[in-house]
Amino acid sequence: MRALNYLELEGPLQRSGWGTAAAQQRKALATTEIEVLTSPLCGGDLEGAATSLLTGEGLVADYDLAHCNAPGPASLAVARHAKRNGIPLVLHAHMTAEDFGESFRFSSEIAPFLKRYLRWFYSQADLVLCPSDYTKRILDDYPVEAPIRTITNGVDRDSLAGHEDLREEYRERFELEGMVVFALGNVFERKGLTDFCRLAEATDYDFVWFGPYDTGPQASETVRRWTQHPPENVRFTGWVEDKRGAFGAGDVYLFPTKNENQGIAVLEAMACGKAVVLRDIPVFEEFFTHGEDCLKCSTHEEFRAALDRLAENPDLRERLGEGARATAAEHSLERVGRELSRVYREVTTA
Repeated sequence: MRALNYLELEGPLQRSGWGTAAAQQRKALATTEIEVLTSPLCGGDLEGAATSLLTGEGLVADYDLAHCNAPGPASLAVARHAKRNGIPLVLHAHMTAEDFGESFRFSSEIAPFLKRYLRWFYSQADLVLCPSDYTKRILDDYPVEAPIRTITNGVDRDSLAGHEDLREEYRERFELEGMVVFALGNVFERKGLTDFCRLAEATDYDFVWFGPYDTGPQASETVRRWTQHPPENVRFTGWVEDKRGAFGAGDVYLFPTKNENQGIAVLEAMACGKAVVLRDIPVFEEFFTHGEDCLKCSTHEEFRAALDRLAENPDLRERLGEGARATAAEHSLERVGRELSRVYREVTTA
């Protein structure tokens, strides 16, 4: 079978969760019998497609199934081509209107209109994939008029190998000492930016957020305020070339996100054996257990108490880290490859 596994705007989205998820799908599928294409165009790009067109081979590549990881116009074109030509179509719901809010300037105002589009877009699919039962419930409530199945985004543990060796380099680079509280990923208010900074203000620990943030007109007022005027014990690093350095430098992964579909970076932190502190929201109930592989909190006071417990009790950090490793192992790319391969086969034979 030849399957198109497509992420439009792959370059700009490389630093996003969508980019990580698509890359992990392809790596997982490489261990199966599925042949994967990453572009719908013959030759893999516009230049190759133009050459192919001139030689009479056509513009669009030949594939047995289309799997799109974004809901943009290029993916819509792929979806329409698939429907016209009887090609099975899988759409991956990495985004909902609910988790789009509080991301960019005006994103919360746009979210209701986005919901209508996503309901229509996802309904074009022969099958919608999403990373959690929580997301499936949201899509069912829209309602999306297509079958919906959950599949973990997984975690690429091989990509994190050697993170310990980068500990001193990254701690020295960002002037970090003691128990370091950290986050990784794009800096958004939805991901708990204000709570992250307020907790830093209330404690003496070093806090660091590894990841890019916008400063232009699309940036939210909250992101600009905190990144330009952070508390004294907070570092915003911007993009880091090697995420292993973040996991090497940090000790406690703090993620007070307000809405999430799964949380790849959480699984990465767990795979590195880090103690993890999460906001107690419904999606995390599916995957993580308070006191076994993480600590879950709801209020500022609970978050601060959790950080203090972990600072005072290194044995607790180690125990939670071991539990976290075991949880991350349940989300291996081998599992993703098996499940995706089975999904592709089922959709093409339906």
